Amino acid sequence: MKLYDYVLSPSCYKVRLMAALTGVKLEIRAVDFHPGAEHRGPELMALNPAGSIPILEDGDLILTESAAMLTYLAAKAGPEWLGSGAPEETARLQQWLSFAHRLTASLGGARLHEMLLRPGDIGTLQAQGIAALRELEAGLVEQGLRGMRFLASDRPTVADIACFPYVALAPDGGVPLDPYPAIRLWSRAIRSLDNFIEMPGIHRLHELKREHVEPGEV
Repeated sequence: MKLYDYVLSPSCYKVRLMAALTGVKLEIRAVDFHPGAEHRGPELMALNPAGSIPILEDGDLILTESAAMLTYLAAKAGPEWLGSGAPEETARLQQWLSFAHRLTASLGGARLHEMLLRPGDIGTLQAQGIAALRELEAGLVEQGLRGMRFLASDRPTVADIACFPYVALAPDGGVPLDPYPAIRLWSRAIRSLDNFIEMPGIHRLHELKREHVEPGEV
């Protein structure tokens, strides 16, 4: 199974993370996303006419949407990551998978603007990102009232992995996470999972500085 990957891409990272959590071995094909724009070159455009990464190739199957990749990896190697199958849980899982696209567009867009100088209205991107974080915070608080730490269930699912990277990297786009205690607790729960792997800017739980730990957080 081959992943066309850029190490600084949160969308690529979520696929690498899902593979690590489910024990799937990936062949990594590094892509010169910046500054080389290799994802717009003829080889990768032939695989994905949208000109985006990640791309996951498994035999004759080519996937170009990260949510589909997470679902595929889970279905192959970790079906528990797809939830219990209960109707309400399945609906929550699908809703948060869709919500992850808003995080990519807003927080991801702000990050690209700040880090790679991509054009965009940074004020609008940050405002949209803050609105998305408030919605996520409210969802996690509601789940907490049900006695659940994760977005769709009492255990992590593909929905959590879909949302986690762009949230964790929100400060790169000038959007702090300080106002969101439920998000910080959720983030720490994900970082503490067995076989969690990091990317630049996202560290394992034990490598977080102590000043990042709020009273009551574990």
